[in-house]
Amino acid sequence: MAADPANKLPFEIRIVQVPPVQDSSESSLKEEEEDAQSSTTQFSRRRAMHEITFAADDKRKLLSHLTSLLGDIGLNIQEAHAFSTNDGYSLDVFVVAGWSDELRRAIQREIRKVEMMTFEDAPIHRQVFPIMEHSPVIEESALKALQIPTDGTDVWEIDVKQLKFGDKVASGTYGDLYRGSYCSQDVAIKVLKPERINKEMQREFAQEVYIMRKVRHKNVVQFIGSCTRPPNLYIITEFMTGGSVYDFLHKQRGVFKLPALLRVAIDISKGMNYMHQNNIIHRDLKTANLLIDEHEVVKVADFGVARVKSQSGVMTAETGTYRWMAPEVIEHKPYDHKADVFSFAIVLWELLTGKVPYEYLTPLQAAVGVVQKGLRPTIPKSTHPKLKELLERCWQQDPSERPDFSEILENLRHIAKSLCQRARLGSHRSTEGSREPEKRRVDVSAVRV
Repeated sequence: MAADPANKLPFEIRIVQVPPVQDSSESSLKEEEEDAQSSTTQFSRRRAMHEITFAADDKRKLLSHLTSLLGDIGLNIQEAHAFSTNDGYSLDVFVVAGWSDELRRAIQREIRKVEMMTFEDAPIHRQVFPIMEHSPVIEESALKALQIPTDGTDVWEIDVKQLKFGDKVASGTYGDLYRGSYCSQDVAIKVLKPERINKEMQREFAQEVYIMRKVRHKNVVQFIGSCTRPPNLYIITEFMTGGSVYDFLHKQRGVFKLPALLRVAIDISKGMNYMHQNNIIHRDLKTANLLIDEHEVVKVADFGVARVKSQSGVMTAETGTYRWMAPEVIEHKPYDHKADVFSFAIVLWELLTGKVPYEYLTPLQAAVGVVQKGLRPTIPKSTHPKLKELLERCWQQDPSERPDFSEILENLRHIAKSLCQRARLGSHRSTEGSREPEKRRVDVSAVRV
């Protein structure tokens, strides 16, 4: 790396070993590291490539110029990834084939050009427009594809020829959800209905793609790619075979006992904590947007109304679903990530009771009660006292009194740990007086912390 990153745009080049090209879509190096424990496919043959990492401290505008020019100097880019570090750096990582000293010199020449260029002097087609609360989406009939804001860090457009549609699994006013496959991978395909597409729908679609392509966590539904060529607007994600938590509770009449409930709550908290750490506010956290995979891992889904947190830290405008919505959002007041914490409290209550929040009220009546009368669902008397205390803190009327998800996660893990310890102690005591202790084992591994 450059010795003086304050004045230069540093980069580093190293050799990496990557899997050979398969019939399935290529996985990033980052994905390989994160999924190593769960993956069943191991590549025995690997090939050497070069990994180029650019680092910028508050230089995202300069970096966008550089990355947009890399393809012009002959780089055969195989993969591209974007990361943020805890100390404020933005990292763009490229895996390239066919590296040479001439390409290194070309990059150095481009760096010198970019470092001398200001953002204002850049051509308009090179500028970056991150979507915030009210970002526009270009809507022109002459466009060949919907314009998704980009920072030049990755590519998300899928090869439609590799996409195969299966059965329709859900249908809504504005779109349908299909099960299908992409490059032999089981996927969910969200399709916007062409007759319903308007400027606002395009804006939300662009926002969802922009956010989903940036997140990568085991408790957030994995984004595979998208089709941004109207009228075919698709979002492709991993397929979650277990359906939604809402369906499990209210259609299948499922029940979460305390160990399983804690496991689900911890999964949700992990996903939400990751999102908040990356300045993403979900804004519509509810059980219908929490999906279950084949391993019973719960993941946060549906980023149609999610937003990148504004620089001021607060946002406005009503969005979400009334029964799960925070009072400050209902009232059109400024709000921040603590609005998601309130919604999580309602989700937690739902996991405890198996009931729809305020089931005897209309959504509007519930909203009025929450804002004007401090209405909250009744917590069952049998609720674990520590869990009850946490729940009540999460749905405080004053957002500043609600905990962050990092604290929520810590509390849930503490409750789960104490539950496991009690179960082990109970198992030990029960086996002391038993002639066949091996038949009286208690499974305490159900809580995943």
